[in-house]
Amino acid sequence: MLYSEYHSATEKHQSDNQPTLVFLHGLLGSGLDWQACLSELSQYHRVTIDLPGHGQSQSVHCSDLSDCCKLLKSTLSLLFSSQQPFILIGYSMGGRIAMHGLAHQCFQDLNMKGAIIEGGNFGLQTVSEKQARLGNDTYWAERFKTEPLECVLNDWYQQPVFSSLNHEQRQTLVAKRSANLGSAIANMLLATSLAKQSYLLPTLLKQAVPIYYLCGAKDKKFSQLAENCGLAYRQIEGAGHNAHQEQPAQFAMQINQIIHSHFSESNENNGNHHG
Repeated sequence: MLYSEYHSATEKHQSDNQPTLVFLHGLLGSGLDWQACLSELSQYHRVTIDLPGHGQSQSVHCSDLSDCCKLLKSTLSLLFSSQQPFILIGYSMGGRIAMHGLAHQCFQDLNMKGAIIEGGNFGLQTVSEKQARLGNDTYWAERFKTEPLECVLNDWYQQPVFSSLNHEQRQTLVAKRSANLGSAIANMLLATSLAKQSYLLPTLLKQAVPIYYLCGAKDKKFSQLAENCGLAYRQIEGAGHNAHQEQPAQFAMQINQIIHSHFSESNENNGNHHG
């Protein structure tokens, strides 16, 4: 069972058939990362989940992406009845877990109405890319396991994907992430490595469940992935890879718009979800 926190909707007109929003954080994060967004989306019931090796689920271990999806599914099954509609919102590693679960039919018995993926990678297509990625992830995992966390994090946030962060933002993240347990992060990094993930996009494009893609306008790599993927896609202005933390109000606004235009009752039978 993964640790979760339930936040009830504050508005009186919350209806039972309105979807609950379920948030999955990225590597080194926890459910607390969504705090600023949660307050902007208080008209919905919201659930944050701490993924294995993170936050209050630090002692939970998973062996691979499928194993992680099983843990997520059993947690959601305990939280919701099979009728309760929900939308999965996943960032980076959390997004990849959500996409893997969808592509492999892991959430079939639940009433999942859609997924919103923020900066999640669909997977690598060549053996050489996978080998390079595994080498890279193994290098970082070894460092997380053996070196003082602060030193590793200082280098971690210098990677190109975090290039939109300024010095102050980096220092804030290093301080915030230093509460993690290095060995638990190392295990999760390897268990969910992009090198071990299949290329999910073709399967995702055939899903009956609508999938939306969000990413920061300053996140060049993922903006390019998003533009070419064929999924419905929106950009968050003024944000890099971690859009929900850099621009929470704008991120929440996009979530709200997606839900209103595609998940409101009048649109329930609308089959076109690439718009």
